[in-house]
Amino acid sequence: MGHNRGVVEVPKRSISRSAKMAALPLGHVGRSAVSWGKRLGGKPAEVVTAEMQQRTAEQMFKVLGELKGGAMKLGQAMSVFEAALPEEMAGPYRETLTKLQEAAPPLPMSTVDEVLQEQLGPDWRNRFAEFDETPAAAASIGQVHRAVYRDGRVVAVKMQYPGAAKALASDLKQMVRMGRMFGAWIPGIEMKPLLEELRERVLEELDYLAESNNQRAFAAAYEGDPDFVVPHVLAAAPLVLVTEWVDGTPLSKIIADGDQETRDRAGTLYQRFLLSGPGRAGLLHADPHPGNYRYTPDGKLAVLDFGAVAHLPDGFPRAVGQMLAIAVSGNADEVLTGLKEEGFIRPHIDVDAEQLMTYLSPFIEPAEFDEFHYSRQWLRGIFERVKDPTSPDFTIGLKMNLPPSYALIHRVWVGATGVTCQLDATVPMRSEMKQWLPGFAEGLSEPAAD
Repeated sequence: MGHNRGVVEVPKRSISRSAKMAALPLGHVGRSAVSWGKRLGGKPAEVVTAEMQQRTAEQMFKVLGELKGGAMKLGQAMSVFEAALPEEMAGPYRETLTKLQEAAPPLPMSTVDEVLQEQLGPDWRNRFAEFDETPAAAASIGQVHRAVYRDGRVVAVKMQYPGAAKALASDLKQMVRMGRMFGAWIPGIEMKPLLEELRERVLEELDYLAESNNQRAFAAAYEGDPDFVVPHVLAAAPLVLVTEWVDGTPLSKIIADGDQETRDRAGTLYQRFLLSGPGRAGLLHADPHPGNYRYTPDGKLAVLDFGAVAHLPDGFPRAVGQMLAIAVSGNADEVLTGLKEEGFIRPHIDVDAEQLMTYLSPFIEPAEFDEFHYSRQWLRGIFERVKDPTSPDFTIGLKMNLPPSYALIHRVWVGATGVTCQLDATVPMRSEMKQWLPGFAEGLSEPAAD
């Protein structure tokens, strides 16, 4: 097959989304192995591998960071991997995503009017006593307006940008094709089915009718709860969602300057909500980002945005609680067996059981104590181990698989750990897990550690 060696100058602004997606480093590790091996002559093989993987990830994150819409959304969903990367690699990626979200230009009111007419009818304004035309928030795929409903309730009107769904579907289709590259980056993971699962879950986030059903289910399950507030849905259409407005302090502000008592309570409620959802509503709130939570003046946790959920009608898989209890008891061989049975370690992968237990410490340690202090220092210590290519933890991480059925559970667990560490909160995790994780309490064989 011939190759065109000519060079055509193309204006920068005309480079398409697809062209940027095509710039992602498919097969980058394989193509670069020989030349890098020569350039890095004398270094141990695992160091060469680590540097190749870092180059691949850096290039991938750079391109993702330049995109909006679907690719950026999937990049956020892939944060389960970003959390395991060295901070010097993951930090700029997170900063880029944050800038893109904050910089999203709001739609002009003429376009807002067109969307609301199409979704709520030509007389949509009759539903509201007041409607603030300046959005209260604008992000990559939609924006939120504050309004007063016809019955006097203050409401949030969430609307999706026209064309967002089509762009998202196109981006995600391209991303799924990148499974081979991700597989080279983390060879222990079966990436194609995982990316397919994440693609389906991310697409669900654009269906506001489905989101309204999720939110109604949570609102019913937590109605009158002394600890939580879930806003009720007043109206829903495919691209518009009208819910009760909730005032409160964003969790990000508590992270920045909250007092210790508030940090501890907010962290406890945050973890309790994520753990209790499957048992109470049959659903796991699957977007642990602090922007989705408000701490109300009366000390409750208000939960927003129910587009990302995992449907768990029977609650958390019993295997999660059982394996965690076995890990707390210190039986490394049983943990290894259980993880293989659940698909976290593929059959042909050889893993040392004791090293595996060390690698799993961020999941195990909070369950070992009556109260656990989540801190950045603790998390940094874990990252220091997993990012060091000479550490056994680094090798274990490359051997771990993530079954598609656990994709959102893992995303929530990893994300929630990071947020609770940002809160610097002390949380009674052991008792929360006993109450909400099936199989955990009955599987414990030892008393809580001092």
